[in-house]
Amino acid sequence: MIKEIIVVEGRDDVTAVKKACDCEIIITGGYHFPKDLFKRLKKAQKEKGLIVLTDPDYAGERIRKIINKNIKGVKNAYIEQDKTIKNGDIGIENAKPEDILNALKNAKANFEDTRDEFSFDDMVYYELTGPGSKNRREIVGNLLSIGYGNSKQFLKRLNKYNISRKELEEALLKFER
Repeated sequence: MIKEIIVVEGRDDVTAVKKACDCEIIITGGYHFPKDLFKRLKKAQKEKGLIVLTDPDYAGERIRKIINKNIKGVKNAYIEQDKTIKNGDIGIENAKPEDILNALKNAKANFEDTRDEFSFDDMVYYELTGPGSKNRREIVGNLLSIGYGNSKQFLKRLNKYNISRKELEEALLKFER
């Protein structure tokens, strides 16, 4: 049983999450949020906490960003894109129960005060930007449970999710192996 309420995009996502765990779920309905959605989300965050689990695509990231901007302290769960694809369709509804459960267990909280632990110089030093870095960011992001992002997004996530230098370096070591 998961304490927090899980936020997903659609009904098919609910079915997939329910196969993975016993939890309460709120559906955003994609971009076309119901009028009372943010009122419900704020109440849920206050009472139990929220975990946002949206599709690893542009629409899912946009929904995640809107929720995080409007509701402070929510947790974010990420599933690798290749684990959510079926017949060319990307979505949480295509993920295996164990992948959903793993993402929920590793959800990271958004901290309101973003740190400046990492800089663009660190991105260069750790080879997380520049030619050939996309695959490195993708794998390291999944190891850290912060998902994939371009160089700028990845740097923001490192700081936003309070990733320590030690955590990053351990993930990079796993990647190298």
